Amino acid sequence: MDSLKISSQLDFKNKALALFNKQFNYNSTYNRYCKLLKIQPNQIKELNQIPFIPIQFFKTHKIVSNNKRITHLFKSSGTTGRRSTNYVSDIDLYKKSFRNCFEFFYGPVQDFVFLGLLPSYLEQKNSSLVFMINDFIKHSKHEESEFYLKDYKKLYSTLIKLKKEKKKTVLFGVSYALIDFIENFALDLSGFNIIETGGMKGRRKEITREELHNKLSKGFNVKNIHSEYGMTELFSQAYSLKQGVFKNPPWMKTLVRDVNNPFSVSYSGKGAINFIDLANINSCAFIASDDIGEVFDDSGYKISGRLSESDIRGCNLMFN
Repeated sequence: MDSLKISSQLDFKNKALALFNKQFNYNSTYNRYCKLLKIQPNQIKELNQIPFIPIQFFKTHKIVSNNKRITHLFKSSGTTGRRSTNYVSDIDLYKKSFRNCFEFFYGPVQDFVFLGLLPSYLEQKNSSLVFMINDFIKHSKHEESEFYLKDYKKLYSTLIKLKKEKKKTVLFGVSYALIDFIENFALDLSGFNIIETGGMKGRRKEITREELHNKLSKGFNVKNIHSEYGMTELFSQAYSLKQGVFKNPPWMKTLVRDVNNPFSVSYSGKGAINFIDLANINSCAFIASDDIGEVFDDSGYKISGRLSESDIRGCNLMFN
């Protein structure tokens, strides 16, 4: 089964249900979680009936669905507490997923210059985001593609050069670093793709995505700021090309759960966000995230914040 090739919504549903059955049998943590909920595979007929494992489990358990050798460890970013870990046994599947995902939204990777302004991710190591962008840099046909830690002057000079040469450029940046940059340099990057990856990482006061995009849009003189939504625990990414509305690749689906009843899951509405990522063959494809937002009828969605610590503890108590 090629989980990244989806021909229809029915095809997605059938592959998701088949993967649920497989992970119920081969993922010991997920199996235990399902049995605590008194759920058996023959009871599950619809996507919103599938149990979604709390994302916090990636901090406390080894979430794997096979006995293959682990070749890579990806860890979440974070300023406090234990970091989530994704135990990767098939790095080629991750590469296939993020390359196909980017090209689904933007076009061939090789056509772009990739600039990465991701200091906190580079400093913490084991970042799946850094791994992804490093792969983009390697497959770009342009020698200007590279990471930047704190050398804003060099980044500014590179951006000016690329603007003059009219090269297709993507600047991936963590929110606080992008703001730091525009506060020091004024430039017109109309026609460039500025992709923020979210979060101030404790470096600045958190602001809404709308406030962030307004500030960056003025600073870079671009009409729309793009966003990338990715997590250590997911092999796939979502992208927002305008107005903070995310879209998934065909092999990932977003659902919404009631914040007061995590087992009440709908296909649209407001609440906490659940993901089905069919690229997560070797871990768990069904994840209840800590993010809250709204899923629209056309499957687009917005992220508006995060659950409180008390909400998260309430979801996890039964498994401790």
